[in-house]
Amino acid sequence: MTSSPLSDLSPDREIMTETIRSSYDFIVCGGGSAGCVVARRLAENPNVNVLLIEAGGSDRVPSVIDSTQWMWNIGTERDWGFKAQSSPTVNGRTPLLPMGKLLGGGSSINGSVWARGHKNDFEFWAEEAGDQAWNYESILAIYRRIEKWNGPADPKRRGTDGLLNILRPEDPIPLIADLIKGAEAIGIPFVEDINGAAMEGDGGCSLPNVLVQNGNQRVSMSATYLHPYMDRPNLHILLCAEITGLAFSGKRVTGVNFVRRGQSFTVSADKEVILSLGAINTPKILMLSGIGDEAELKRHNIAVRQHLPGVGKNFQDHILLAGCCWEYIVPEPPRNNAAEFVFYAKSHPGLKTPDLMPVLEETPFGSEVTAKEFHLPVGPASAWTLAPGLARPDSRGEVKLASSNPFDAPLIFANFLSTDTDMKAMVRCVEMCRDIGNSEFCAPYRKRECMPGDLKGADMENFIRNAAGTYFHESCTAKMGRDAMSVVDGNLKVYGLEGLRIADASIMPAISTGNTMAPTVIIGERAGEIIAAAYNFSNSTSAAAA
Repeated sequence: MTSSPLSDLSPDREIMTETIRSSYDFIVCGGGSAGCVVARRLAENPNVNVLLIEAGGSDRVPSVIDSTQWMWNIGTERDWGFKAQSSPTVNGRTPLLPMGKLLGGGSSINGSVWARGHKNDFEFWAEEAGDQAWNYESILAIYRRIEKWNGPADPKRRGTDGLLNILRPEDPIPLIADLIKGAEAIGIPFVEDINGAAMEGDGGCSLPNVLVQNGNQRVSMSATYLHPYMDRPNLHILLCAEITGLAFSGKRVTGVNFVRRGQSFTVSADKEVILSLGAINTPKILMLSGIGDEAELKRHNIAVRQHLPGVGKNFQDHILLAGCCWEYIVPEPPRNNAAEFVFYAKSHPGLKTPDLMPVLEETPFGSEVTAKEFHLPVGPASAWTLAPGLARPDSRGEVKLASSNPFDAPLIFANFLSTDTDMKAMVRCVEMCRDIGNSEFCAPYRKRECMPGDLKGADMENFIRNAAGTYFHESCTAKMGRDAMSVVDGNLKVYGLEGLRIADASIMPAISTGNTMAPTVIIGERAGEIIAAAYNFSNSTSAAAA
């Protein structure tokens, strides 16, 4: 048995206020899936000093360490508690938008699914950035370097000596084998590795790749990248410290302002500040600091430092329905990450890339409306849900400031299902999930279909609007590119400013196909490479030891 990466840590070892200096070479804002990576890669050079600032607390919490308990973190102090603004596209509802608020960010409270993204995603990113270092072959090389893949050998695509322990769920619930048969019956082929050749073509069905070890122990980015480095004198990690703005000298970012336990602080960055606050808080801090659309900033009497109209725009999220649900004949407790089946498919054959990504939730799963309307069973072992998911939404939203007060939550206009194409794709996705769940193969696990039943036309669309919510994959609000709405260039530098880069899911020009944690880690790795090259670090991040 491998010992837990959390087991040898003394209490509050990562909270080192007594050692915080007045200045650092680099300040990384946000300890999420990308921020952990950036801080680690920078700190691998002993000649630079790094401060990582995280608003949340420790990741040494039972419901974090146990990957099967991820859903119980939603709505706690480990979640920012964001929600979307009311929208007629979801029948006036305000869907929750969970986002991790602790060391490790989303990687500490998500479903532990490692979905690498489709080949076409990265080809598009490279085209938008004008930089082939973002193309599929380049990104594939990073994946091979950082992965410790425990599945079928695929040396072209998978690495086996990296930091991240990745496997397929072991001993899944019996239902999985028959879901696979049901998917194959409607033309979705089974593939051994959903992150392999399937993500260069038309997709398929499979068990997901998951980040776990020792049965159900979560492999988060904080446990993997940061905990082994917490004793390094050149890396300081400050928890429970909320960034309130950036400090400037002219057009150069010189540091950050933050509040911790009621006290205000400013720390300087001699080289750079890297924002890794996520697709909601990164645009918020940019706007509070005078970086954004001039009209939006003036509306809140914020002095304009840099007019960048794309800040906060282009919000994208995979839309997840809660969902297509069946009651068990014999209750079956969830196993592994409680989400042991996924498929990628096309809503119509003319598409270049799969646009559907349903996932199994091994519990009854309804929205605040559908759970009541359809009287879902109670108890996590009582039912199973095929949750339809939209991988490539056309709907676009926006993050705006509520005020100039940094402690006011931003206004998030998710605009789920605001296009006819998204609704048509989701209708098709529900049909496919119902075909699989109601197939002869799943009959041994099906006492009754709880929802939605055989709805048609307007009734089906109404159900979808009542069931629609987030896949927890908020992205794209400070996109990388070369047009007028781009916020960063291919080197992740914020246009018009010096000393500031962004490295998180907000820089995605378009959301990746599949869960966004893995591509967000890639963004962190690319940031480490880019910064090392910019400052001619003697130790290459690509050669850093695990």
